[in-house]
Amino acid sequence: MKWQGLSNLLYAIIVGLVQGVSEWLPISSKTQVLFVSTILFGLPLDAALAFGLFMEIGSLFAATFYFRREILSLLHDRKLLVYLLVVTIVTGVEGVPLYLIAEKLLTGAYNLGLPMVLLGCFLIGDGIYIRYSRKTPRTGTLNDLGMKHYVIIGAAQGFAALPGVSRSGMTVSTMLFMGVNPKDAFRLSYLAYIPAALGGFLTTIVFSKSELSAALSNFDATGFTAAIATAALVGFVAISALLRFAKRNDIYKVTIFLGGLAIAIGLLAAFYSL
Repeated sequence: MKWQGLSNLLYAIIVGLVQGVSEWLPISSKTQVLFVSTILFGLPLDAALAFGLFMEIGSLFAATFYFRREILSLLHDRKLLVYLLVVTIVTGVEGVPLYLIAEKLLTGAYNLGLPMVLLGCFLIGDGIYIRYSRKTPRTGTLNDLGMKHYVIIGAAQGFAALPGVSRSGMTVSTMLFMGVNPKDAFRLSYLAYIPAALGGFLTTIVFSKSELSAALSNFDATGFTAAIATAALVGFVAISALLRFAKRNDIYKVTIFLGGLAIAIGLLAAFYSL
């Protein structure tokens, strides 16, 4: 019994580590948690998907703490407030139905890896574009974006409700193609994640109670706390590291690398789904 308790705690930490790292990379954290929880706990895919979305609560804590000053600035930053409101509304209107559809698709022939491979190709193309357009560097900020841009960003984020599609990859790439500078693209993407993650967390509670209960039955209070705390701590470090990278002039190398990583993970996911 003691060994079983230690192994379950280790599994919980592994799940938290996977969530904490993958949330901020273009490799679809919910899909990585889906794979890990299926392997470690033998969860059915629909329960694993609900659990993957639920685990974003740890990353939500990380982002909220990291961006606490920006969150407080919403009291007097109307531009940022409108951006977050519009992006969140569009994300919810699109994302909730897609999540419910995804639950049904997971019992069929849906291949989890293909969207991730396509996203990886998209990121590599974006990195190449950044590399050869550096003579006209991307200097766009939130002030250069308008309502139509917010809607497009929200739609890109909502599409990530499907397993295999990365939220951060979709939103960052979308903003880079809009001409937003890399640092602000990452920052605005991570800020938009906060209300989206809260919505995803609540969606699993409302629409996936039985699946979520099946997943959480594998954890005691200690394991659950360890998973959430690991995701939060690792996520905080990951956000800081990626925002530092975004300031570099050779950000295109990071973008191409992340695209290659997404393709590699996607191919593994596609093989796993066969």
